Amino acid sequence: MTAKRKSKGAYMISAVAEMYEIHPQTLRLYEREGLLKPSRTEGNTRLYTDEDLERLEFILNLARDLGVNIAGIAIILQMRERMEEMNRQMQSFVEYVRTEMLARFQQAAPSATGAIVPLRKQPAMVAKPANPRKP
Repeated sequence: MTAKRKSKGAYMISAVAEMYEIHPQTLRLYEREGLLKPSRTEGNTRLYTDEDLERLEFILNLARDLGVNIAGIAIILQMRERMEEMNRQMQSFVEYVRTEMLARFQQAAPSATGAIVPLRKQPAMVAKPANPRKP
């Protein structure tokens, strides 16, 4: 379920509740349970960003379409955040390895004979004797 929304805005709780056809108390419950974290104005009014609305859409999909309860939603969101963090770490590691390999290759390039790792000559293949039992 996706609601039509403006780009790069901040939305008050009543507008979000109306867009997604949910009660404002549901949004307050999601905040109390730590599922949503809207920002606040100086007057303590909740403001939902586009990122908050994307997260809300995911939460509502889990709850409405898949029947997941609040505890399950919390676990799924935590796992999703961990997976995103692991992905960032893996991308960082891959970039580090790529940079290191490039630096080492450039250092070795003037003296290299064409391969990054010297290759050993493979022994000549020896033919297997035929199986004497087969005619």
